[in-house]
Amino acid sequence: MINLELCEKADLPLIKQWTNDVDFVGEFEPFEQLTLADLDKQFESNGEGQWFLIEKLDGARIGYIAHFKSKGCVGIGYMLVPGERSKGYGSEAIQIMVDYLFLHKDIVRVQAETHPDNIASQRVLEKAGFKKEGVIRKSFFSRGVHRDTALYGILREEWRAPRILPLGHVHK
Repeated sequence: MINLELCEKADLPLIKQWTNDVDFVGEFEPFEQLTLADLDKQFESNGEGQWFLIEKLDGARIGYIAHFKSKGCVGIGYMLVPGERSKGYGSEAIQIMVDYLFLHKDIVRVQAETHPDNIASQRVLEKAGFKKEGVIRKSFFSRGVHRDTALYGILREEWRAPRILPLGHVHK
């Protein structure tokens, strides 16, 4: 079981450490070196979005998840430290986030994008009720190559009711 803790400015050095670590970012995501000033600017300009740290019940911080406006709807993005992947934490974090978004925002869909070869991320999204909607060809440039993105979405009527939120916690 995990909790989502609202990210504060004081947490940005940890986010910087993670996002500048090639092992944390993994093979499917763009690898950019970001400064604290870069992250601070993103944090301040996130508009209606929010960043959350993913915490185990013992308080260990194991990754982050965020929601943001994306093409007229709400998008989510998430990452876990390598040693905590494939343990169910990602699935739980996504399910808590989806519950939170549909319970607290007047939205009809939540979407996420992942690399078409990132089977683990696709399984996590499908476990949370997302459906694959298609592939966006050559949607971003990373590591010298134009890459495709698999688009996943969940509609409010597919969500129906909270799956996890009554058990998990979102802290503000």
